[in-house]
Amino acid sequence: MAKRKAKSKKKPKSKRKAAKKVAKKAVKKVAGKAKTAVRKPAARVRGAPKRKPSAPARSAKTPKPGVAALPAEKQVVGGVLLGQVEDYFAHVNVMALKLLAPVSVGNMIRIKGHTTDITQKVESMQIEHQPVQTASAGDSVGIKIADRARRTDMVYKI
Repeated sequence: MAKRKAKSKKKPKSKRKAAKKVAKKAVKKVAGKAKTAVRKPAARVRGAPKRKPSAPARSAKTPKPGVAALPAEKQVVGGVLLGQVEDYFAHVNVMALKLLAPVSVGNMIRIKGHTTDITQKVESMQIEHQPVQTASAGDSVGIKIADRARRTDMVYKI
């Protein structure tokens, strides 16, 4: 019985060697095919200028700073920019905006947009549902207005 076990141990070794040889050949074939499949970059034509890397494109959503970046239809000459309409509540005719400059009740404002052009006196202004007479830059206020305003409209103090 010992002889049989010894013989059976030898046979798997030879099978392993044969399997390893087959595997090596297969790997060489695949590697050879992969080398031929890789393309080299095309040569540059003589006399052709080198390509310059293009500048990163500016995102359309990032506005340029300042009032000068606004379209002419939204600018008001001689006015102080108060901010952009953040929201409009039609059921109470109130616009919400974050102020860039101080404003108080009694000041004249102008709301200018693509289809909007309203000039009126500030009669009612609130911060957090509490009526106020003045508001400084950085405050989020609600101002009652006479007509509809849209989110893209700009508000000026004149």
